[in-house]
Amino acid sequence: GPFVYDFGDTASNTPLLPMFSLGHGFIPAPIHAGGLRYHGMAPLISQLVVDGLISPRAYNQLEAYEAGVIWARTEGHIPAPETNHAIALAIEEARKAKEEGKEKTILISWSGHGLLDLPGYDAFLRGELTGYAMSDQEIAQSVKSMEGLPKPQK
Repeated sequence: GPFVYDFGDTASNTPLLPMFSLGHGFIPAPIHAGGLRYHGMAPLISQLVVDGLISPRAYNQLEAYEAGVIWARTEGHIPAPETNHAIALAIEEARKAKEEGKEKTILISWSGHGLLDLPGYDAFLRGELTGYAMSDQEIAQSVKSMEGLPKPQK
């Protein structure tokens, strides 16, 4: 979503926050990464993106679970689905470094174990999950909740 001022909750009770957002009226799809089912990017992280210090990447739940399975088989512990998204990027960066013949330090943020998320892993391993991504039409509908709100200066 766009970089806007938006509420941090669906009830519009918080102060307006500068963030990349899908709109506080966003209703998430039933994906297996509950901690990622939020309408906005944290204001601090959003500002880092605006300033060009970081660039976000998105992975669907199939890519994320595949990364989690690789991690579990390699490291011996099961990551949370939210962590799998960071692991997917780390794997991508490691493969890129290998292709370029470069040595890199790759740091991820570990949000927790996946022991409460075993049904999601089971569904992934049985081929029952989809690589869901929001359509442009769904995003356009979702951002309508921010119409009339002030715009931040970049």
